[in-house]
Amino acid sequence: MNKGYLPVLFFIIIGIGFVVIGLTLAYLLRVFKYDEVKNTTYECGIEPFGSSWIQFNVRYYVFALIFIIFDIEAVYLYPWAVTFKQLGITSFLEMLIFIMILFLGLIYAWRKGALEW
Repeated sequence: MNKGYLPVLFFIIIGIGFVVIGLTLAYLLRVFKYDEVKNTTYECGIEPFGSSWIQFNVRYYVFALIFIIFDIEAVYLYPWAVTFKQLGITSFLEMLIFIMILFLGLIYAWRKGALEW
């Protein structure tokens, strides 16, 4: 074995040891009492009422997905903008196509009413 990898192996063993020791201690020190109060749903100290199985409107999920899409757009735009001068015209055209696809998606979602509460 190469001596250069010995410190890496050492840290891997220590890392695995921390995980195993932590999980073992957590298992041994946990409280074993289970009662009805412990198994109830926590709602800021208020007694839960009604069923927890309720249906949400699908618009909440669509709105969240649209937010994630445009949030990811910002993640891709930032490094591109930082290195814009070195990338050239091809990169500019690729980013223009990317932004146009997202813009068409925004128009589609807007017309379908996904952005309205």
